[in-house]
Amino acid sequence: MFRSKRAGLVRRLWRSRERGVDGASCSEGRSRLALLEQELKAVAYALLKRLKERSLDSLLEAVESRGGMPSGCVLVPRAEMEVRLAGQAAPPQLLLGKLFRWPDLQCPAELKPLCECRSFGLPDGPTVCCNPYHFSRLCGPESPPPPYSRLSPKDEQKPLNLSNSTLSYTETEATNSPNVITRDFSEASMSPDAVKHSHWCSVAYWEHRTRVGRLYTVYEQSVSIFYDLPQGNGFCLGQLSLQNRNETVQRTRNKIGYGILLSKEADGVWAYNRSEHPIFVNSPTLDIPNCRTLIVHKVMPGYSIKAFDYEKSCLLKHVTDLEYPDGPYDPNSVRISFAKGWGPCYSRQFITSCPCWLEILLNTNNR
Repeated sequence: MFRSKRAGLVRRLWRSRERGVDGASCSEGRSRLALLEQELKAVAYALLKRLKERSLDSLLEAVESRGGMPSGCVLVPRAEMEVRLAGQAAPPQLLLGKLFRWPDLQCPAELKPLCECRSFGLPDGPTVCCNPYHFSRLCGPESPPPPYSRLSPKDEQKPLNLSNSTLSYTETEATNSPNVITRDFSEASMSPDAVKHSHWCSVAYWEHRTRVGRLYTVYEQSVSIFYDLPQGNGFCLGQLSLQNRNETVQRTRNKIGYGILLSKEADGVWAYNRSEHPIFVNSPTLDIPNCRTLIVHKVMPGYSIKAFDYEKSCLLKHVTDLEYPDGPYDPNSVRISFAKGWGPCYSRQFITSCPCWLEILLNTNNR
């Protein structure tokens, strides 16, 4: 019975694998692709057979829900973790990440453990987690697609229309609209232990220039912000009601899906894109100081970005000229839009033209 159950779990996992390896570059020969597939299957089976039944259950739950259900770590002893793929060492997190999420994944340095993983903060522990949904891919300066800047070189000398500019929004901005039905989410984000310490950020949800709902105050280390998540706690945007919501906003809201995971870490605030569509991120620490260009980073599904850097934020305090052509901004805030970007590559010049977006107001006194 034990063997048959284990074999059934492995079969279900294999059916859930990503098929991107089968459709790799057309320049590669089919025979080479077939050999790579066979080798990947062989080493994957070898690894899966070493996992305990509980680990297989956790892995299957994560893979079949595509990260929508909370799942436990899939731990492998560090001393026994090395396998080889195409003649090179392949750690388990690389192997299973390639098998179940990112067929083009090449290097374990591209991966970052999420804060919910037991391996988080323990790079030299006796075990390593290889649950692919406990990791994200890093959105670094060399990662495609490239960042989008708000001003193209030919537009830098043109005067800007400030009437539609994005200002530093506050608790009182746009909340008195008769069309907005507000709910107090602050209590929902507080656990018994959370009330003992101060919040580290507040989240405002906007549709174009209208804020929907009240500020959502975050006390825990991380928070999920989503439209629809099979199981999980956090800021549920799907519960926010607004009268006369237009079709563009509703279509964009439906694309939010699992949304993002926002986490406060030692070096800054990280945003992990859990949805099936890109998100777009901007903050003062992602910009170039004393430069007119406002950088908006496109973060693809499964990727994460350091949305706010505490060290850079301290340096910005010594910069006197922090004005941008589109108006003032909060130096301790992050702006994230869902599915629709803004900048010279798009018809939307300002984030207030995006159907659905977030303003993350950071409490830098609590770090």
